[in-house]
Amino acid sequence: MLMTLTIASFAQTWKVDGAHSRLGFKVTHNSISEFQGNFNTYEANITQGKSGFEGATIDVVIDVASINTDNDGRDNHLKSADFFNVEKNPKITFKGGAFKKTGEKTYTSAGQLMFNGVTKPITLDIKVNGTTINERNKKEIAGLTVTGTFKRSDFGFASGMGEAMLSDVVTLYATGEFTKE
Repeated sequence: MLMTLTIASFAQTWKVDGAHSRLGFKVTHNSISEFQGNFNTYEANITQGKSGFEGATIDVVIDVASINTDNDGRDNHLKSADFFNVEKNPKITFKGGAFKKTGEKTYTSAGQLMFNGVTKPITLDIKVNGTTINERNKKEIAGLTVTGTFKRSDFGFASGMGEAMLSDVVTLYATGEFTKE
């Protein structure tokens, strides 16, 4: 037990820099065009593994009411019970498992996505674009790109929308900077 406490006490956390990050999604609309949006308010933390990012874990909490598609009317409709049902499901969370190295700068994280009141496993692909020292605050920063997909039907999302209107596959895309605390 002492060994566990000692290792845990040295775990380093990387916090997302919301000013230099974006967390978004895309779906196919009417079977012909890609529709994109993002969330303006979210938290994401990476707990460093024993060997840098290998073995690291990631936790993400998204404020669903912060959805932004650059159209207020559409955003309000997406917040309604027809889609995200913000009153009933105000948060989306992802609790990622240990990063597994897949290449020189690439990893996967198999974890649990809680969306629309349903929790299911999904796997994210993670690319560490690099690390450097922030010139202003002298802290180490890392740039990451994260992608993944899931089926909205697995989460009972927008079940009144046929696939011709709104694709079943939702693509996740996030990019940004994390600061080592």
